[in-house]
Amino acid sequence: MKTNQFLFFFLLVLSAISCKQRTEAEKIVDAAIGAHGGDTYEQVKIEFDFRNTHYTIFKSPNAYEYIREFSDSTGLVKDVLNNSGFVRTVNGVKIDTLTEERVGAFSRSVNSVAYFAFLPYGLNDPAAVKTLVGQTEIKGEKYDLIRVTFQAEGGGDHFEDQFLYWFGQDDHLMDYMAYLYYTDGGGVRLREVSGVQEVGGIRFQNYINYKPTDKDTPLDNMQVLFESGQLEKLSEINLENIQVEALPKN
Repeated sequence: MKTNQFLFFFLLVLSAISCKQRTEAEKIVDAAIGAHGGDTYEQVKIEFDFRNTHYTIFKSPNAYEYIREFSDSTGLVKDVLNNSGFVRTVNGVKIDTLTEERVGAFSRSVNSVAYFAFLPYGLNDPAAVKTLVGQTEIKGEKYDLIRVTFQAEGGGDHFEDQFLYWFGQDDHLMDYMAYLYYTDGGGVRLREVSGVQEVGGIRFQNYINYKPTDKDTPLDNMQVLFESGQLEKLSEINLENIQVEALPKN
């Protein structure tokens, strides 16, 4: 066999082995990412307004930068979170007096908005551990239910949080999600898609955010409580003035 033929055959075998190594949960998430935007996520800048705050989100396979800008009694506040860390400026002047606790709180806040805006893209993060819980049905629609947890290494400050995602078996879209969190006293939430905007090849979703009466409710009980009308509407998650700019790949 010629060298080129052998190399081609080797790559085919390697590709086949790689495909077989994907778990069923990973394949479901792959399909969902494809349905929501696919490769467009990989080198893009997104801007939007959320609750009177302007966000600029840049992501690539190797780098990220999340910016939020808003005005308060101190002036124009700009927070920047990227691979190098977190910086806050007010009226263009860097604030060097932030405590480690405040830096952590601001960083988590910025990161949280970026994370949810980009779902389900972030679910293929190397630290994400995906498990297929099974198949279920909500309002007559069939879903694959995926649980996502995060490894301590690379999982960020919220690595102990747990998430459930409902992906449509037919369209692979994420119509519901629920999560268990431990910051600020902890609790559980469930989000239902309330509206969709497709901009620049990416599907952006608005949500109704629900909570149970008991903050210690097990995460796995949230679907039953939602379907029986026992969850309370807490807030609405609406992204406005969305802009998407595809960036040249390196």
